[in-house]
Amino acid sequence: MQVILKEDLKGYGKKEDMVNVSDGYARNFLLPRGIAVEASKSNMNIMRTRKEAERTRKDREHSYAELNAEKLAQINLVMKGKCGSSETNSRLFGSITSKDISAELKAQHHIDIDKKKIVEEKIGLQFTNQRAIEKNEGFNRNAE
Repeated sequence: MQVILKEDLKGYGKKEDMVNVSDGYARNFLLPRGIAVEASKSNMNIMRTRKEAERTRKDREHSYAELNAEKLAQINLVMKGKCGSSETNSRLFGSITSKDISAELKAQHHIDIDKKKIVEEKIGLQFTNQRAIEKNEGFNRNAE
């Protein structure tokens, strides 16, 4: 019997894969527990529509990430924070978080980036903390 998986099933396939399983396994285990649905024409059309919608969403996110990557390559983000005054102990009090960086990018340059997409990279220079902004499909740009 052919079924469409609603979730990953070890040894059979991933979510929204169409797989062949024995009739008894499908009727007694997969279908009653909602792990799979029977592979009818209507269910196959629903699966195809979902995959197309997912592909469209990923393409839209990819183009948005590309646009932001081009903008980020041209800007220099300056942030101020309190730090020690002596030359030997000149450290930043507290830290600059990804939330702060996201807010400053929006305020100064009108670029809206989710704080979860900002990944920290530490640089050995004094008073400089550089962070990479992670994008979809490998677009990475640095904000200084």
